[in-house]
Amino acid sequence: MTDIDGALAAFDHALSLAKEPEAPFAALFALTQALVGAKLFTFTTVEIEKGLVRRAYTSDPNSYPSSGTKPVRQDRWFEEVHDARRMFVANKLADIAKVFPDYALIGALGCGSVINLPVVLGDALVGTVNMLHGEDHYTPERQALVERVLPVPAKAAYLAGVYLSRG
Repeated sequence: MTDIDGALAAFDHALSLAKEPEAPFAALFALTQALVGAKLFTFTTVEIEKGLVRRAYTSDPNSYPSSGTKPVRQDRWFEEVHDARRMFVANKLADIAKVFPDYALIGALGCGSVINLPVVLGDALVGTVNMLHGEDHYTPERQALVERVLPVPAKAAYLAGVYLSRG
């Protein structure tokens, strides 16, 4: 059984000590690990008006570096996460392959399930929390835990990251 209160307290403490823009996302990764686990974790910021996404944090900088931007892709995933503001979940690599062109790398890293949690502020999608693990890892119970616990810490991590990046 996950100690949700303890995990949230540890996140809060880490966030209060954060001095670098990546630190709030590292705290969110630790919280995610404690709640539901993740072999790969990234936080992607979204600038819809510019049509760009950027990986602000990664737990695997060799495979998924946090540099540069890429264009927003208007597809089924975008409709689910951006337009409908719903969490995207896939628990099989075959399902991941339908929406992510880098599915082979995802599989090579031992991942076969994903949750993408939208982060919405001011009625705009500002980012996504992306957690990946082995196939069938994100059970309905883990999905419910993500939806119940992670939205507010994700917003806090985003806002703290923005604050710290401004110097």
